Amino acid sequence: MIDTYAKAYTEVLEILKYLPKKEYDRISPKKIKFLKENMDKSYEFKFDPSKDLSEQNISREANSIIVLLFRDYFASDMQQKKLEKILADNQEKREEYLRLKYPPNEVFKKRSFVTEFNPENLGVQDTKITIYKENIFTKILNKIKNIFRK
Repeated sequence: MIDTYAKAYTEVLEILKYLPKKEYDRISPKKIKFLKENMDKSYEFKFDPSKDLSEQNISREANSIIVLLFRDYFASDMQQKKLEKILADNQEKREEYLRLKYPPNEVFKKRSFVTEFNPENLGVQDTKITIYKENIFTKILNKIKNIFRK
């Protein structure tokens, strides 16, 4: 997972190189520094400025980072509201997909639970408790031992 984000940071930095200087300067230097420190230096990404961004072969993570950068540094108030609505709708669709894939009320039904105690269910063999009764000689011997202990 860390590797995919490192590659995404590399892709984002490559794309940001093609921004005009004035727009590039609008992005926080801390954000740029973070991207540079955490990028994958061995990964090479080629950006073609003649193609639209949607036609580029960029990862989902890089796309998400670009959307967040646009929202935080370039979007107007109206665009931010629209973008927030789109992101909320996407999140809701994702949660609905997960609810359909893993229904909360069905998750525990697939597991089998032991409802009553049965040693065979636990892999334990039947064991019986044996009660030993002391005979008269053992009782007398134990009494004598107790006297000498004191």
